[in-house]
Amino acid sequence: MLKKNVIKLIVLITTFISVNSFAQSDNTSTTKKIAAEERARYDAMHTMQVLSLASPNFQVTYYRCNWNIDPAVRYISGSVTSYFKMTASTNNIVYDFTTALTVDSVVYRKRQAGFSQLANQTIQINFPSAINRNKLDSVSIYYHGVPPTSGDFTGGFSQTTHNNTPVIWTLSEPYGASGWWPCRNGLDDKADSIDIYITYPSQYKASSNGVNVYTIANSNTLTSYYKHRYPIASYLVAIAVTNYTVFTNTANINGKSMPVIQYAYPEDLSSFQSATPVVLNALQVYSSFFGDYPFVKERYGQTEFSWGGGMEHQTNSYIVSTGTNLITHEMGHQWFGDKVTCGSWQDIWLNEGFAEWLGDMFYPEKTGDSATMKSNVRSDLSFVVSSSGGSVWVNDTTSSDRIFDTRLTYDKGAFLVRMLRFTLGDSLFFKGINQYLTDPKLAYGFARTADLQRNLQNASGQNLNYFFNQWFYGEGYPSFTVNWKDSSDHKLYFTISQTTSKSSSVKFFKAPLPIRLINAAGTQSADIVLQCIRNNQSFVVNEPGFAVDVVSVDPDKFIISKNNKTVKQASALAAITTAKISVSPNPVTNTANVMLENFKGKVLLQLFNNNASLVWSKQINAQQTTQVQIPFSSFINGTYNLLATNEKGIKQTTTIVK
Repeated sequence: MLKKNVIKLIVLITTFISVNSFAQSDNTSTTKKIAAEERARYDAMHTMQVLSLASPNFQVTYYRCNWNIDPAVRYISGSVTSYFKMTASTNNIVYDFTTALTVDSVVYRKRQAGFSQLANQTIQINFPSAINRNKLDSVSIYYHGVPPTSGDFTGGFSQTTHNNTPVIWTLSEPYGASGWWPCRNGLDDKADSIDIYITYPSQYKASSNGVNVYTIANSNTLTSYYKHRYPIASYLVAIAVTNYTVFTNTANINGKSMPVIQYAYPEDLSSFQSATPVVLNALQVYSSFFGDYPFVKERYGQTEFSWGGGMEHQTNSYIVSTGTNLITHEMGHQWFGDKVTCGSWQDIWLNEGFAEWLGDMFYPEKTGDSATMKSNVRSDLSFVVSSSGGSVWVNDTTSSDRIFDTRLTYDKGAFLVRMLRFTLGDSLFFKGINQYLTDPKLAYGFARTADLQRNLQNASGQNLNYFFNQWFYGEGYPSFTVNWKDSSDHKLYFTISQTTSKSSSVKFFKAPLPIRLINAAGTQSADIVLQCIRNNQSFVVNEPGFAVDVVSVDPDKFIISKNNKTVKQASALAAITTAKISVSPNPVTNTANVMLENFKGKVLLQLFNNNASLVWSKQINAQQTTQVQIPFSSFINGTYNLLATNEKGIKQTTTIVK
């Protein structure tokens, strides 16, 4: 789902934002307006049910749904048959289902079964006898009624109009599915497959998940059958009915042909057709980096709907407009969110952070649109550091503000992906991500952040505990101060210090810090990376082949940070003029008293005769002023050269005569 915001969010919105208001622009500031609608929708559902209360004694393997829909009437009737496998021997199971809809009957093995619709928005089904563990069985629930609403926002089921034509569509994330059909509504169970039959007035068309096997005519209605044969979470099931114009294209996915089917409002057909090249290209780009489009045996689709954003319904993204950012974000969810789904709303960044990164940064980068990519990166980073605290980890999954926090879940989550890529490098990063997407424990199932970390560590051989502790669980961001100077030996000396915006959470952020070295004219530059593992850390690097005049900290914005600065210290080249050696007496007979000024730290003294042979040496720890005695009694008369070299390469010589 796409949602961003850069302003204070209003939690309750009472009117839909029109489709056209989002169709005019495709930039970050426009898409960020979506946050308020998403939170308001969540709050509407939050009044119904905040988590799955389905019983843990069974798992659903298959749903067959029969629904009767008329877009002109806010109403649903039909049945849901679910095949399930018992995980414990019992004589009842409990589904999530709203009490706003009336259950007419429950059929089990062709007979009526007892049931109770409970106040906690569940339905308990009572079997005539216990069903044994590991037993596969099925039950059918017949129901009808008006799905619940809250204000002008719905609990998953929406009726509105477009161009004076009625439309009904569903959007169930995170808890709205049980507001219009009985199901297991948590992040712990996916049906292996689903069949959907939608009956509706013949002047309309229906859209749903999977493949439209057929549409048949009845007397004055049509029935469309959609078949989906991949595991699917309940919140990713969707239907939509209105006077759609449907058109089909073909995508080539790593040598495989696949239909791309789009459902557009007639008044917006030209916009959807014009955006088709983006859809086809993005499918190829993502498939080339993350493996085949996850549902390549069926199809990819887009369905226009009238909500202020988009939703990653499996095989069929629902979108309000055809902006590139929206298209690529929702498509990215097919890998990150649908194929591998976050196993808790605490880890929603696994869905939204990755999709945000794909739409904001990765897709424009891979299509050569560097200006858009850089603009999105700057915008996202600016929003992330606009406040001093907050973790990507969601600590309160009953709060819409936390689950759908634009700054943390979306923008900071996207930057975590960007930083992981920079930290590991492209080869290891993409290797780890592909292992994550194909992990047998995760593919077409659920994942937690620890599962992503495990796969990245296995691919890279690196321990990433520090990364996730400070960036995922931790709060705040670092501010870097880079002190630097040059030297006569063509080396650059750096000391890097760091303060943190939320020191009570993270005292020091371990990070690879990108540095750009630039000459005085700005015509030459070189990039280096300094691995910062402790505060006030010193580094020595070779000059890049030109005199460095400017040092820039993280110019391409790979690290979450703010208020970075560089301080050019007095050049080590200038220190040559201040470091002095004086000798007395000179000429010398027995002992020369050598005075060192402005030499600090370790200093190597070397005495050479006229033949440039070393005759005496000593290493000392010099202070601001240090005196050293050199014994000359055993040396022959002549001229000697004394060389003093400190640990930073500063050298001075003087002549001593005996």
